[in-house]
Amino acid sequence: MKSIAPTIAAPLFFLLWFSPATARATHELVGDWSLKLESGTPAWMSVRQSDGKWDVKLRLHVGPEGPHKDVTFSDGRLNFTLRQNKKATDTKTVNVGIKNGILDGVIVSTSKDGTVQRDPFTGKKIPPVPSTPPDLSKVRFGHPISLFNGKDLTGWRPHERDKIMGWGVQDGLLVNTTPKTDFSATGAYANLRTDAVFEDFWLHIEFNIGESRNSGVYLRGMYEAQVVDRDSRMQGKQGVGAIFGSIAPSKNAGKKGGEWQTYDLTLVDRHVTVVLNGEKVIDNQPVAGPTGGAVFTDPTQPGPIHLQGDHTSVKYRDIYLAPVVKD
Repeated sequence: MKSIAPTIAAPLFFLLWFSPATARATHELVGDWSLKLESGTPAWMSVRQSDGKWDVKLRLHVGPEGPHKDVTFSDGRLNFTLRQNKKATDTKTVNVGIKNGILDGVIVSTSKDGTVQRDPFTGKKIPPVPSTPPDLSKVRFGHPISLFNGKDLTGWRPHERDKIMGWGVQDGLLVNTTPKTDFSATGAYANLRTDAVFEDFWLHIEFNIGESRNSGVYLRGMYEAQVVDRDSRMQGKQGVGAIFGSIAPSKNAGKKGGEWQTYDLTLVDRHVTVVLNGEKVIDNQPVAGPTGGAVFTDPTQPGPIHLQGDHTSVKYRDIYLAPVVKD
């Protein structure tokens, strides 16, 4: 029987991506925000101010996070234009401020034919990432629980009810079947999530991804551990072992396409440790914000394990989770 004990990392100290100067900023807009859009699109925003200049990041689900351009500040409100993917057919501008103590904003989309759509939003301010990494040697984990029974999809459901369901169980494996082979950000097939939600935990999951294929494991629906093969065109912060677009692995410890690979993922106090195929490639590092494709953006709340199915076909097995035991 294979061991499924959590992998514990030694503590290291890291300089977070924001500077001490930002911590001294007093304007109430400065900080990180989980946004609630009227459209339901997952979104988050980060606002920094230094020497009178504003630096704003805002990600709409799979879109670029920025920093965004043409940022101005007038009458207590920020105005800026969102950077978008090259295939975007509209222009999006954002107006946001604090109204009666509540973050209040709107995203205005203007299409090439002049059609205008408004998407109002509110926001919840998120506390800064703890500056000191957790001492994982002192963290207690509960007994590992199995998230996949190898028989059916009990405990799982599609995240999008309006998409094609490609997930099923074959020969004891959790399998996503889709004809899609490209790496475009979204697709017609559904992603899969657990019914249950979790706070901090250790997760063991094994995956089999074909050559030039792509999937991902989202921790709490927020931070994606990238699932590609060793020789994928996606490397570094986009490669296997990475927290996608945020933290690069220390080395490529992946295997060839079509071979089974193993992730042991530890998430505690918004710091992540990644062990890929038995090799520690990310050691207790802070995650600054939700990664692209996140479906939840509030790190103060529990979230599901979320498997990417809108990219390409993939297989998973042996999925276990051990929650952190709080004193």
